Amino acid sequence: MLVEALGIPHISTGDMLREAVARGTSLGLLAKRYMDKGELVPDEVIVDMVMERLAQPDCQKGAILDGFPRTVYQAEAFEEALAREGKAIAVVPYIKVSMEKL
Repeated sequence: MLVEALGIPHISTGDMLREAVARGTSLGLLAKRYMDKGELVPDEVIVDMVMERLAQPDCQKGAILDGFPRTVYQAEAFEEALAREGKAIAVVPYIKVSMEKL
């Protein structure tokens, strides 16, 4: 609903990771090394991947991030990365939905 109402893309970090791995991007291949060992992809890689995705033309008016940030480090690193580009987080909604609604 928000995607249509705001006209901005929905970005799921899980989907983004799988797509980057499937496409064989440099970040995708780096992430795959960790995933193949059953390890979590480091926060730095996730933040870089999100920043790369947000640089795409369809995100120029913003994006809805799903599953990101997951850690305090990711949140701080993301905020710093945005600041380096002269950008900032505009809105952080918290949407709670009951299991029955899902």
